[in-house]
Order: sequence, then C-alpha cells, then structure tokens
Amino acid sequence: MRLDDYIEMEVDEAANRRKMVEEKSYTILDELEAFEGRFDDAVQGDTVVGSVSPAIFVGRANYPNVSTGILSPVGHEDDAARFETSAAWYDEGVSIDDVFQRRTSLLNSNRSASVEVGRDANVHDAWDGFVGTQREVAIADRPVSVEIGLDSRPDLDFDVSAQDVATPTGPRARARSADLGENPHVPVAVKKTLEDDDWQAQGAMNYLYRRGFDVYDINTILSAGALGQGENRRLVPTRWSITAVDDTVGQFVRGTIRDAPSVDTVQVWRNEYLGNAFWVILAPGTWEFELVEMKAPGSIWNPDGEKLWLSSDREGFEGRTSYVDETAGAYYAARLAALEHLSDVGRQAKVLVLRHVSDAYWGPVGVWQVREAIRHAFEGEHGEAETFADAVREVATHLPVSVGDLRRKSAMVSGLQANLTDFL
Repeated sequence: MRLDDYIEMEVDEAANRRKMVEEKSYTILDELEAFEGRFDDAVQGDTVVGSVSPAIFVGRANYPNVSTGILSPVGHEDDAARFETSAAWYDEGVSIDDVFQRRTSLLNSNRSASVEVGRDANVHDAWDGFVGTQREVAIADRPVSVEIGLDSRPDLDFDVSAQDVATPTGPRARARSADLGENPHVPVAVKKTLEDDDWQAQGAMNYLYRRGFDVYDINTILSAGALGQGENRRLVPTRWSITAVDDTVGQFVRGTIRDAPSVDTVQVWRNEYLGNAFWVILAPGTWEFELVEMKAPGSIWNPDGEKLWLSSDREGFEGRTSYVDETAGAYYAARLAALEHLSDVGRQAKVLVLRHVSDAYWGPVGVWQVREAIRHAFEGEHGEAETFADAVREVATHLPVSVGDLRRKSAMVSGLQANLTDFL
C-alpha cells in the first residue's frame, strides 16, 4: 500500500480510538471507597479469608531491604486473573481508568524482607513463611488461594507517582503471615528452572520464553527469586525485573536474526493506544534500533512543561552494553516487540520507533502498553516508501515536531540529506 494512502487510513482509525480517552476520569476515589466496603466483608478478625492472589509485588525502595507483597483483588476473587498485568489487557482494550480501577482493587499485603532473605536461609531455600508463599503464587500458572493475616487495616491513600510507573498498586496493609489454601499448579518448564541450581538466570529466562511463556510470566518468576544459580538467587524489584526480562529476551531474539536477510522495502507501521501514537519504520540494512519519544505538555511525563520533551536512545548491530540514558524501560519493551516481528518474518532491518505521548496519556499504566501497542502495530497492512528519508518526512507531517527537530535528536535521522522545509 502506498504510504500516503496507509497514513490517511490509520489517522481515521486513530480518531475513532481517541474517543475512548478524550475525557480524563477521576473516579479512583470512588473505587477506593468501594474497596473499603469489600475489604470489611472479606475480613474475619485480622485475617483476609477466601482470598485469591494472581500476582506479587517487590518494591525497590531501601534496597536490599525491600517491601515484598502478595496482591489480592479483594471482592473480585472469581475473576482474579483479570487483575494481573498481561497481554490480554490490550486485547480487552482497557482504558487508563480500567487499569487504575483494577490496581486500586488489589490489596498489597506486604512485609519487609532482605532480597537475600537471611544469613541462615537464602532465597533459594525459602519455601516457608511469607516469602515462600509469595514464591508459590509467582510460579503458579493460575491465581492461588491464600489466607493472609494482617497487622493493620489497609492504607487507602492512593498515590501514583513517576516512581511507580512499572506497577502502581492500590491499598497496602502490613502482613503478619500468609498461608496457601491449595497446592498451586506449577508448569513443568518452571519446575525445571527451579530444580537446576547451576542454571544462570539469563539462560533460564530464554528457556521459558522459547517454551511459550510471555515476558509477563517470566518477570514475575524472576522477581520472586526463582531463577538463577541457587546461591545467587535474589528477590528482584518488580520494576527492575520487567526491564531485565525485556532486555534479556530481546538479546536472545536479536541473535535469531543476526544472519537473516534484510527487509527489501521501507515499511511504515502505525498504532495508537492510551494516548500514545507509535510509528515504526523498517528500512533495509543490518540490525539497528532507535526509540525517539515526544512527550506533549500535559502528559504524565511532562505535566508542567510548556514545550514538547524529546528523548532518544539507540543501539547498533552489536547491541548495547549499558542501560539507556533517556527512555528507560520503554526502550527495551519497544525493542523486544520490533525484534519479535522481525524474527517471525525471518528478516533484519534498521528500525526507528517514533512515540508521541499526547496529553490524553494522563496516568502511568506501565511499559506493557508500549510493548503491546508495537506488537499489534505489525498486524494488518502497512505503508511503503521509496526511501527511508521519504518515510521520515511523510511521517513527520503527522508529528508535533519537524524533521529538523528529529535530525537534532535522532542519530538515524541525522544522516538524512537536509531540505530547507525540514527546518520549518
């Protein structure tokens, strides 16, 4: 399809999708009040009974002494799986409101723990007590029945900050104990990684990915300290585990296309979700990747700014050896999605991802939306251009920046021959 025809079609579709996020809803306080009523119904004495947990959370403040929690959708036990972050959220078309409401329904029953657990019992050996129950929840392939003893009522002050971007959680309560109400079902592949004490974490992650586990499952298992060589296993803060898995699996997938032939046309793919518009340009050549983010004033990452905020990170054929400087976890999520597509079609390419964060993105939902939006960008038709320069210039007419702005920020765009109009 010609690029101009493709863009016209995609912009019309984007206008329809944008209607879902035009109004910023602030119903979270109402949801918290509803939670308080459900909590009172679920508690007997100081114990949450009949609870079901689909997920865990490990904080990063005060590392290596962290807050480690079991998440339970109080009052929604029958459909607990819907409250765990997954690729299914995109398929459902969840809104920012939906994400916040689900997370405010998750009681985070937590207590402090060392990432190594203790001198006499490291993470590898911790199958009893709170950390042991947390691990059982993490490695199970479905929500697990648990009984949680609490030392206090939940803190209902809901505050999502930039520091909580990966997994903002809802009410928190100090846990005294946690016990399983059933024997969790653990997949055979996960049991294999647990039993092999000599397996490094990177190899175990890739093994699970090759056997059909998505990164959402793997980062939860890693966070619970269930991967890696026995004596080196540690609890991993949730935010760190998400990026670690995206990075590790991304490197593995990049290896599968290292000797693949290049794409033979310049392709443009587009998707829009939750106030984020993504343009993915694939150009002939060996692997190269760059993410450029344009964050509008009024968006969650530029709330008080008067001008657009531009950031970028990149890598060449051999990949990166250091953490990105400007785009954080979004870089690794976007890179993985692009690599998965190239691996599926058996090609490699130079990849430029342009992300426009509009003011409709008023609350942080996590990098899963970057990963899924780009994964789904490769569905359906795409546009084609004669050259990479033509693609960039045409896409730029639908961005809040000029080609000149992109040239100053993007290493890939900076190599284009300049036209006078690029700077207007």
